[in-house]
Amino acid sequence: MRNATGQPIPFHMPPLHQPPPPMPPQGFSGRHPPPPPHMGIPPPMVASMPASAHANGGYMPPPNFMPHQPPPPLPHAGMNGIANGSGTGGGRQPLQQQLGGNGRWKGGGMFDSSPNAGGPSRFTAASSAAGGGGRQQLMSRFQAASTPAAGSGASNFQPSDDWSQLLSRNERMERELFSGTTTGINFDDYDSIPVEMTGPDRESIQPVESFASMTDFHPVIGNAVKLIGYQKPTPVQKWAIPTTLAKRDLMACAQTGSGKTAAFLVPILNLMYTEGPGHSQAAVRANRRKQFPVALVLAPTRELASQIYDEARKFSYRSQVRCCVVYGGADIGSQVRELDRGCHLLVATPGRLVDVMERGRIGLDHCRFLVLDEADRMLDMGFEPQIRRIVEQDTMPQKGQRQTLMFSATFPKEIQHLARDFLQDYIFLAVGRVGSTSQNITQEIMWVEEADKRACLEELLQNRAPDALVLVFVETKRGADQLEGVLYQQGFPVASIHGDRSQADREMALRNFRTGQTPILVATAVAARGLDIPNVVQVINYDLPSDIEEYVHRIGRTGRVGNLGRATSFFNDKNRNIVKDLRELLVESNQPVPDWLARVASEAQRSMQGRRGGAPGVTAKVPSVGATIARAVAAAAFSLRRPPLEFLGNSVNSSSSS
Repeated sequence: MRNATGQPIPFHMPPLHQPPPPMPPQGFSGRHPPPPPHMGIPPPMVASMPASAHANGGYMPPPNFMPHQPPPPLPHAGMNGIANGSGTGGGRQPLQQQLGGNGRWKGGGMFDSSPNAGGPSRFTAASSAAGGGGRQQLMSRFQAASTPAAGSGASNFQPSDDWSQLLSRNERMERELFSGTTTGINFDDYDSIPVEMTGPDRESIQPVESFASMTDFHPVIGNAVKLIGYQKPTPVQKWAIPTTLAKRDLMACAQTGSGKTAAFLVPILNLMYTEGPGHSQAAVRANRRKQFPVALVLAPTRELASQIYDEARKFSYRSQVRCCVVYGGADIGSQVRELDRGCHLLVATPGRLVDVMERGRIGLDHCRFLVLDEADRMLDMGFEPQIRRIVEQDTMPQKGQRQTLMFSATFPKEIQHLARDFLQDYIFLAVGRVGSTSQNITQEIMWVEEADKRACLEELLQNRAPDALVLVFVETKRGADQLEGVLYQQGFPVASIHGDRSQADREMALRNFRTGQTPILVATAVAARGLDIPNVVQVINYDLPSDIEEYVHRIGRTGRVGNLGRATSFFNDKNRNIVKDLRELLVESNQPVPDWLARVASEAQRSMQGRRGGAPGVTAKVPSVGATIARAVAAAAFSLRRPPLEFLGNSVNSSSSS
């Protein structure tokens, strides 16, 4: 290095064995000892140093350097960790003396409100806004801030025994819960669907013509109905809501997608808000390891359980009621932790609920409301032992001491027996034909050979609207994976779900399907029940099921809650076992029956009568892909099949229609 005249600047190298540097001057607050005076600094730079640098031996701290301050003394045993300048006792006074008498930390920080601390602290400001300094006002403000999320699972939730109050708004939660639309476009067509009610004292129950006319609704329910956008109830809601509010047991048979979830959640939660928790809260305080829900909803699948839980969160928004869900295929530890935070309304699948009960985390001693949703499906899946274990072999109150609601799309003998055992003096409600399909669904049956199915499916998918949600059903898990791979290779946005997929994969696939990221979903029968996605435009039965009830539930994923939908099914020789019931269903739903399907059904009927032989001419005139598309929605009412009278309770009155 040279100076301005070109002469070299001598470099002062310290000796190798230099004595230790002197201690820093009194008052030096650096984090590390300063270096020796001017060590290795050229004289011209030393000359330009400020006086403060010379005082510290040439050490210049960085511009944003904050002098180190010793920490304040820790509070002694018995203190609660929050400085308070207004109270005495409990160890507070010694801390006030240590801190200077005003109960706030010295030396700057969020607890200090002195003039040198840069303004009032967060805790001091919060305390002042709450109505004055002090821990009680501060803590009450924090509790009030956390209470509005109670109905949706806020942490540290401490509900009171008064469930009648409407809590403050939470705009973020409103956007989360009510951002989607759930209202249909074809509600007026529901007026043509016949409704029949039978049971003791049936005349005392009057239907709900509109949600605005229900002045008895609790403000929490009224607020949720307004946010969701409900105006006109569906037929099952029109009769199930007043029946439940009258505290009557109910057996309801209605088409899939008819609004059954709101039909039982609205009146049950309304009764919970007006009647309060009863003895359940006291039981929880006495046994903190166990929760005692007031209402229990059983569902056959995790998908349906999750969707009921989501709806329950909407109707419990701004309330003290906390809803929980437990189902198989997910981590039971996290579900138990959610239960430990409080559970007033529980949605569960039967198997997982039995597991949680055997762990001693759920007690049904104070359960006042029991709902069995899609009860026929639960019996089909073999859940009857678990259901009877929950209802009859544990601590749940007996029938007559609880209110029980059963919902089913069909009414076979097994459901009749279950209704006889679980219900007392119940009302039987039939909406449309029991086991029928919605008239909002246009059904199309196409003859397609096995080898031509993929090409036909690709043609249908190419002709769909870009943002239309399409649900494709197959019979096997392997078939779902293979079809997803083929469609993906062809460039279609597709995903698949079946029983071998993890719960996380299934939830992600359903979430992407709902949001339209992957508008094509290939599914097995595991997703046929309970999927409540209101904007599914089309259902395609790539593989037809072996029984007509499964067909009804599959195509019920479209045309839900007043929306219009289409169901397309591929039919060939493998499906002759369903042809007779399929033709009858099309006729009853006022759907066109293809000529070739009528011929196949007639030949199948003759074959059952002992006239065996081939079926000449069946495949000679099969329709081409998309040749017959039924475009008109049925206008005539469904025919109604009444269940046997011995299962309708005592003193059955004559039926009536709305």
